[in-house]
Formats: sequence, C-alpha cells, structure tokens
Amino acid sequence: MLISDLEVVLKVAEFKSIKKAADSLDMITATASAAVIRVEKAFGVALFQRTTRQLKLSSAGEKHIPQIEQAVLLLSQIKQSSKNDLGLVEGEIRLAVPSDLGRNFVLGWLDDFIDMYPKVTLKLHISDSNIDFYREPVDVALRYGAPADSRLYGFKICDVPRVACASPNYIARYGTPKQPNELLSHNALLYELHDIVHNVWEFQSSTEDNIKVKVKGDRATNDAELVRRWCVAGKGIAVKSALDMSRDLLANRLVQLLPEYPPKTGELWLICPSRQLITPAIRKLREHLIENCHHVLDQLNDIGIKP
Repeated sequence: MLISDLEVVLKVAEFKSIKKAADSLDMITATASAAVIRVEKAFGVALFQRTTRQLKLSSAGEKHIPQIEQAVLLLSQIKQSSKNDLGLVEGEIRLAVPSDLGRNFVLGWLDDFIDMYPKVTLKLHISDSNIDFYREPVDVALRYGAPADSRLYGFKICDVPRVACASPNYIARYGTPKQPNELLSHNALLYELHDIVHNVWEFQSSTEDNIKVKVKGDRATNDAELVRRWCVAGKGIAVKSALDMSRDLLANRLVQLLPEYPPKTGELWLICPSRQLITPAIRKLREHLIENCHHVLDQLNDIGIKP
C-alpha cells in the first residue's frame, strides 16, 4: 500500500464514485478500484458499501476516513520536508495563472523555467477567478492582489502600475481625455468577475483626493485578455495592469491616457494554501517570476510608466 492508494481512497470518499475519483486523478477506473481494495485489505475493514447503483461510506469508513486524511497530510509533509532538506528542484507544480498575463507572458517564462529545471513538471490552470485550494487541483496561484484569507501564505512578486489606455485609432476618432471625468463620454471596456462588473474606476491625484468615475461601455467580459484585445482593436478605453498591456504599450499599439491621474498601483503575488507546500521548486519559480516581471517593469519605467 502506497500513499497514492490512500489518496485514491480519499477521492473516492469525496466523490462517492470510483469512476469520478479516477477521472479527477487522470487514471483508469480499474486502477482506482485496485487501490481501494489494497487499502481495505491492509486495514482489514471495508471502508465503502457498494451496490450496483451507489457507493457510500461504511461505518468503518465514517470512522477512519478522517484519520486517513490526517495520515496522508502528515506523510506528504514528511516527504516534502525530506526534499526541502536536500534542496531538490523537482516534482510537479500545479499552478494557476491569470488569463492575460498567463497566456502572453507567464507561459513563455514557464517554458524557460522547465528548460532550466528538467525534473520539474507542470500542470497549468488559467483563470481569473479566485482559487479554492481545498477543492481545485492547484498548489500555488499567481494572482493580482495580496491574499485576503489569513490562512493562505504568499510571496509578493512586485508592485504593478495600472494604466488607462487606448489605441491610436480610437484616440484619433474620439479624442484624448484630459481629466478622469471626461471618461464619461467615452466607451469603457469592462471587466466582470463573479457577476460583478468593475465599472467604477479610481484615479490618483497629486493635488486632491482620489477620483472615482463610474464609466459605461458596450462590452464586458470575465476574461481579462479580451479586454486587452478589444482595446488594441480600437473598441474603447481600458484600465488594466501595465504588465498585461506592456507589449502593446512598448510597441505603440496602445497609448497611455491620463498620466497625471494614474490608477491605483496593484500587486502581484504567488499564493499557497500552506507554508509546507513551499518546495524548492516553488522558491525557484518565485525567483524566476520576480526576475522576469522586473525586466518588463524596467522597460515600462523607460517610457514613464512606473508604480
């Protein structure tokens, strides 16, 4: 019996189905079933009651599944601690990244990282939604904003300037806003997350309090990359991370607007559910992300965009 057998048992208990558990673990049903049988044989008890129509925990399963869960966690921590002591940069990284930054920057950075550390394997999850580490198959997430949950552990990668911007074609057609309130007469490209449209844009001022403007637009999406694409295509004005927009800004496909009223600076964080999951590979990944982000930020600083 291996730790992986116990992990299969926990998935079967979670899904109440051997097939669903096998699917979630990318294995065939027969392999998952054999793992359950090995564990039950080793313990000398039936953990599940099986019928042709359903599977549920037995009374022994109700008692022992929480103990198995604790045992798997402890054994995983011991295994990981041994690797940490040796400083081995290896193993699987299950990483979640934002859509725009992930596809257009992090993907290439990860290719370079795996070239440097060939014993590292990667499972990449692209999404702008908050990650539930306890339900989703993700060990670490790259996210804008510090972790709000005090149970999470995070590394700050960098401060990230945010910019209001539009394409030269849009500006030629509709003009350049000089004050934040002039955005009311422009088409805003809006970002939507968890059914909330982020249509209140906040700008900083050196002479007065922050200025909030409730903008309107004919496009909204829950995919941050689409906001950038619409902006480059001349469909309106966007407020986004300067990292996301950096290639277009540096290539003059986009123009920074309202430089005297920059949006509030953001932060980029690498977040884990537990300190015990901070492996040597994840530490090296953090260093790699910091180096690459600062390289881009230095180029933005050269054109006057800074945190």
